[in-house]
Amino acid sequence: MVQAPSTSLTLEDFLARYGDDPRYELIDGELRDLEPTGPHESVAGKVAGYLFAEILRRGERWTIPKNCLIRPPAYQATALRPDVIILDEPALEAEPLWQREPIVSSGRPIVMVVEVVSTNWQDDYARKVEEYALLGIAEYWMVDFRGLGGVEFIGRPKQPSLTVCQLMGPDYDKRVYRLGEAIASHRFPNLTLRLDDLMA
Repeated sequence: MVQAPSTSLTLEDFLARYGDDPRYELIDGELRDLEPTGPHESVAGKVAGYLFAEILRRGERWTIPKNCLIRPPAYQATALRPDVIILDEPALEAEPLWQREPIVSSGRPIVMVVEVVSTNWQDDYARKVEEYALLGIAEYWMVDFRGLGGVEFIGRPKQPSLTVCQLMGPDYDKRVYRLGEAIASHRFPNLTLRLDDLMA
């Protein structure tokens, strides 16, 4: 993910110009060009596939929309576009914008979020950790299949990793998984998955 040329946008401007374009998100008025590569999209697709298969197996009334924006209520000029988002369908009825646009403005319908880490990894490891915790999202995954994150987040030597963040009170408890390790998820306790299964 790279930062687009510096232009301050309001949320309304962003939605009018880029709301339907899955390539962009808005953070504090700054347009972010997500620049998804083929491998990035492949990893996101695999994550969505494994999670949706488990949703169907469990018979949950959850969905994984193809395109969705999160508009955090505490920030006027921010619209986040996760790579994978799981939503509780019954809870969407209380979302004021959902019937007109794929936008959620609270954490209530959000079951889980997954970000596939790209070149602007600081957003995924820092800013979005704070945003998603404030929204009360119970589980957040960062799939860093290229080992791009800083060593304070993924360790040394830098290598592919998957970080599972579980909300404990106001903050996330983070667990980093490497290749070959079974991933443990509170939201999907019976899921059998390793980072190896998701690699591009």
